[in-house]
Amino acid sequence: MEETTDKTDDDTPIKKILVIRFSSIGDIVLTTPVVRCIKKKYQNCEVHYLTKQQNVSILQNNPYINKIYALDGTASSFHSLIKKLRSEDYDFVVDLHKNLRSRRIIFNLRKPFASFSKLNFKKFLLVKFKKNLMPDIHIVDRYFEAVESLQVENDGKGLDYFLIDEDYIPNDALPIAFQNGYICMAVGSKHETKQMPAELLIRICQKIKGQILLIGDLHDKTKANRVENAIGSRVFNGCGSFSINQTAALIKNSLGIITPDTGAMHIASALKKNIISVWGNTVPDFGMYPYLPKDMQDKSLICEVENLKCRPCSKLGFKKCPKKHFKCMLMQDVDKIADTANSWFEQENY
Repeated sequence: MEETTDKTDDDTPIKKILVIRFSSIGDIVLTTPVVRCIKKKYQNCEVHYLTKQQNVSILQNNPYINKIYALDGTASSFHSLIKKLRSEDYDFVVDLHKNLRSRRIIFNLRKPFASFSKLNFKKFLLVKFKKNLMPDIHIVDRYFEAVESLQVENDGKGLDYFLIDEDYIPNDALPIAFQNGYICMAVGSKHETKQMPAELLIRICQKIKGQILLIGDLHDKTKANRVENAIGSRVFNGCGSFSINQTAALIKNSLGIITPDTGAMHIASALKKNIISVWGNTVPDFGMYPYLPKDMQDKSLICEVENLKCRPCSKLGFKKCPKKHFKCMLMQDVDKIADTANSWFEQENY
C-alpha cells in the first residue's frame, strides 16, 4: 500500500485544504488531478473546493472533494461566503485561479496559500509579437506548482470527471441509428473565434460516414440546426437539450469527439476518449491542449492551420475574426479530420 501522511515534511499537520477555481468548465476539469493527488497524499484531510454556482455540478460527484462552496457574484453572498470559509479554519489554500477575486478571498482568510505561474507576459509576447517563449509544459503540470510546498506530486493518471447513474440519458433520447455508435461534435465555445463555423462543420460532416451528435448549449442550437438541415438524419442536434453532466455521459458513450479549444475537449480528455481538437485563434502552445496519460497520447489529434502570421490573435478569443478572413478555421484539413473520425467507426465495426 502506498505510504501516506497527514503532515508536511516540517511536521505541520494538514487537516483541511481549500482549492479555488471559479471558472470555466474546462479550467475546472483541468484542476482535478491536483485535487486527486492532494487527497491521495493526505487521506485524512478534508478537501474543499470553491467555484461559481453554475459550475458546482461539474464537481458534485467527485469523491476526492468533501465539500463545495459556491459564489454567486453578489456582495452579500461574498461576505456570507467569507464568514463560512473562515469558520472552516483551513490549514492551506490552493489558488488555481489567481485573479483579484481569489486574492481577495485569500486576504480575508489570512491562511497559508500558494498559486502557480500564469505566464501572462509570455502569452502577451506570443499574441502580440508572435515570439514564442512559452515552456513546453501543460497547465496541469503548472497547477502542481501550487502544491509543491505540500509535497504533492502528479500521479500521471490524467483528468477526472465523475458521473452517476442519473447522468446517463435513456436509450430512446437519441435516434435508433445512434445506438450502433456515434461521434460527438462540439458546436460552440465562449468565444466565436474558437468555434468551428457552420461551413466547416458541414464540410466535415459531409465526409464522415457515421452518426454525428452535435453538442452545445441553447446559444448553439441555431447554428447546429443549419448543420443538421444540410446533412440530414446522420446528424442529431442535441444543443440545449442536455445538462453538462448528461453531455459528459453522451461523450463517454461516444466513439470520440471533434471539438474546438473548449470545455468539451477537456471533459473528453478526462473520460479518456478519442479526441480531434480543432484550433482557431488560440494555439496549443498556451498549454491547454488535451491532457491524457502518456500511454493514451495516440487518442489525441491536434488540427491547426500552421504558418498563419495572424495566429494566435488572442489568448482567449474574439466575437469575430480581427482580419475578417477566419483562415485559421476555414483552411482546416477537412480530409484529415474526417478520415480520423471515420477510422473510429471502422475500429468499432471491426
